[in-house]
Amino acid sequence: MEKKRIEQHIFHLAHCRGIGPISQVRMVAALVDDQTLTAYQLAQSAHLSTKNKQAFLESYVRIEPERLKKKYAYQNIHWITILDSHYPEYLKQIYNPPALLFYRGDIRLLKNDLLAIVGPRKNTPYGSLVLDQLLPELIKNKIVTVSGLAKGIDCAVHKKTILLGGKTIAVIGSGLDYSYPYEHKELQKEIGDYHLVLSEYPIGVKPLPYHFPMRNRLIAGLSLGTLVVEAQNHSGSLITANLALQEGREVFAVPGPITSPYSQGTNQLIMQGAKCVLTASDILEEFIFDIK
Repeated sequence: MEKKRIEQHIFHLAHCRGIGPISQVRMVAALVDDQTLTAYQLAQSAHLSTKNKQAFLESYVRIEPERLKKKYAYQNIHWITILDSHYPEYLKQIYNPPALLFYRGDIRLLKNDLLAIVGPRKNTPYGSLVLDQLLPELIKNKIVTVSGLAKGIDCAVHKKTILLGGKTIAVIGSGLDYSYPYEHKELQKEIGDYHLVLSEYPIGVKPLPYHFPMRNRLIAGLSLGTLVVEAQNHSGSLITANLALQEGREVFAVPGPITSPYSQGTNQLIMQGAKCVLTASDILEEFIFDIK
């Protein structure tokens, strides 16, 4: 009962303004010690600024959790909290884990061996060929792919995984009632029906630009390692790779022509110590199981 009450608080906090992941986790820690804390005391425990404290307190009293739960049920959206047994252990270990994850699909996929695969929104034919070469062996060995449902490599990862009969997880930067980009609406629905779509954002939250670096930390944080297929310098893929490195995860990179701007980032990663990937075995040998 105590855990259930705290999880109800977490659901409430996930819809409040003025607090981010770190503040939410601080509040959860305070609630574990004392479930009777008021909204004002929670704000104090999270060390909110005056502006954020005001936004938090104003939104806290307006939220109607039971009405919100009916909306989620109608849209077949579920959630897990950081206290839930299904919450991924690897994600708990990052610097700023989300206190709550919203999802559609099979939450049990989080218990599998997860590999993040990222690349540019404008991938080249070389990037597609790389996926065609690597994915079949990865899927054969029950690796679940994780990506961000963006244009380019992300979309290709999800689609090719599905075609190969594998399982895939999409992490998005908006509420699960949004599809971004819109042309991936059907793909997002398919993943939600037969695989898994995750977000830390509640329904009604639009895909704002600053959400995507935050989403990238989840992609890297969920996974045992991150494979960068192609990357330009200063790209989002390199941000995800650096987040993986910061969390002590393996980073894999595919080398490419020195004349291609889309290989500059991956070649640089290899020079800095990322594992050079020429075959799927280069990835599989880092996972703790026998190659089939």
